[in-house]
Amino acid sequence: MEEMKKPVIGILSLQGAFLEHETMLRSLGAEMVEIRNRNNLASFDGLILPGGESTTMRKLLKEEDLYNPLKEQIEKGLPTLATCAGMILLARKLSNDENPCFGTLPVTVKRNAYGRQLGSFITRAEIRGLGPFRMNFIRAPYVTEADPSVDILSKVDGRIVAVRYKNQTALAFHPELGTDTRIHEKFLEQCRKWKKK
Repeated sequence: MEEMKKPVIGILSLQGAFLEHETMLRSLGAEMVEIRNRNNLASFDGLILPGGESTTMRKLLKEEDLYNPLKEQIEKGLPTLATCAGMILLARKLSNDENPCFGTLPVTVKRNAYGRQLGSFITRAEIRGLGPFRMNFIRAPYVTEADPSVDILSKVDGRIVAVRYKNQTALAFHPELGTDTRIHEKFLEQCRKWKKK
C-alpha cells in the first residue's frame, strides 16, 4: 500500500509564481505543501523552486531560517525542479551578481539575461528526452557556463536554457504556464523513485 501514496512535493512559497506549479502537480496526483517558514518543513519527496524575484527569495530564505535545511536536503539528493528565478537560486555562480544562493548546481547563470527588448517571449525548442516543447520566458536567465558533470538538456539560439545535475533540474523558462505536463510528469517519476529509497 505504501507505493499507492501520493508523492508529497514541497514548493517554496515565499514569493513568486508557485500557484501554477501547484495546480499542475495536483492535476497529476501529487500532494503539495507550501513552504513559508520552518513549520512547513515536513518530509518531502521533491522540491519546487518557482519563478519570481530571486533577490527577494534569497533574503526571505535567510529571514525565515529556511536556507540551511533546504540546502541540506538538495545536497542529499532531494529531487528539485527549479524554474526561472529557481535556476538562479541553485546556481553556483552568477555572472552579474556576487551573491549566489544555494550554490548546489555547478553552472554560471546570468540574471535577467535577455534584457528589456526580449524580456518575455515564447518559443518552441527541443528538450533532450522529451522532444519539442513550448517555452515561456519571462525576464529569464540563462546558463553561460556549465561544468562537464552537468547535462545540457536544451538550448535556444545557442544559449543553455535547461540543465540537469544529479537530482536537480533547472529551467530558464516556465513549463507551468502551459498545458504540456511532461516536465512535471518526469519530475514526479523522479520523486517516486526517491520516495522508494
